[in-house]
Amino acid sequence: MTKPITYKDSGVDIEAGEEATRRIRDLVARTSTSQVLSQVGSFGGLFHLAGGPEEDPVLVSSIDGVGTKMKIAVALKRFDTVGHDIVNHCINDILVQGARPLFFLDYIGAHKVLPSQVAEIVSGLSDACLAQGCCLIGGETAEMPDVYGPGDIDLVGTIVGVVERSRILDGSRVCEGDLLIGLASSGLHTNGYTLARKALVGDDPASLETIPPDCSRPLGELLLEPHRCYLKALQPLLEQEAIHAMAHITGGGIPGNLKRVIPDHLQAVVEAGSWNSQPIFRLLEEKTQASQEELYRAFNMGIGMVLCCAPSDAEGILAWMHSAGCDAWAIGKVIASHPEEPRVHLAF
Repeated sequence: MTKPITYKDSGVDIEAGEEATRRIRDLVARTSTSQVLSQVGSFGGLFHLAGGPEEDPVLVSSIDGVGTKMKIAVALKRFDTVGHDIVNHCINDILVQGARPLFFLDYIGAHKVLPSQVAEIVSGLSDACLAQGCCLIGGETAEMPDVYGPGDIDLVGTIVGVVERSRILDGSRVCEGDLLIGLASSGLHTNGYTLARKALVGDDPASLETIPPDCSRPLGELLLEPHRCYLKALQPLLEQEAIHAMAHITGGGIPGNLKRVIPDHLQAVVEAGSWNSQPIFRLLEEKTQASQEELYRAFNMGIGMVLCCAPSDAEGILAWMHSAGCDAWAIGKVIASHPEEPRVHLAF
């Protein structure tokens, strides 16, 4: 008689998934507010929209992933930071349209579900949501050995926020003469890791334990530095309507993201190198030997967010950002242009 084949025999451990859910229940619950009407284990997360300050609320949603930064986390067996990465990344994505976060959902896919790893990831998600006033309302953990290779873990997040309709930032307020203010990133954030890993790590994971020149920490720690969240620093400026537009500098770098908020009759001129970037970017320049154009497309190069504002507001914004603990610099301006010209020009 043929021996029966169980789901576990085929590579999926249902009990491990259930154990992971048990471990994260309290981590999710601690982020809840009275607007959350569901519990962990529900088919869907329930959130009561009423009660916010918006009179004409518009929901804003976004989804993204940590990408191959997870490869560094796996190599170092450290998963406490990547939850911060995805929450902060998603918050920044809706923040540039003027939105504040309401709730967040995560997806963790893996070759094999290890409850301790899942709990460590969700602990970071929970901490980040709690810090930014966002509810962790649900998620999914999937064990798929036929999709992910041994040791592989994937982390994706979805966020929903809200903005007053009259305060939506969509680039329409950007004017000729506006100044560009760059806000310091905390490092690579969550983009460019495929190139960074190839250039800095290659086939030698031991290099993650070495301290690069001009750096004070091992390479692995530098590469795992969490994505910076700009919500708390920028909220007062949004309430004052001091910002005309914002661009979150993610995949595609400054030129690929800033152009998304510049009208087609204008051009943003960015003075490359007008800010102080971290040593990790000089190391990448040295190790990749890539052109400046390629570096500025692959990496944020030390700028995690770009603001467009009136010249009369720039000094106050810079002072406020510094008081909020975020380095900021005037990095360029907006000029008149023709529709066929690029909307962002990097001046090297």
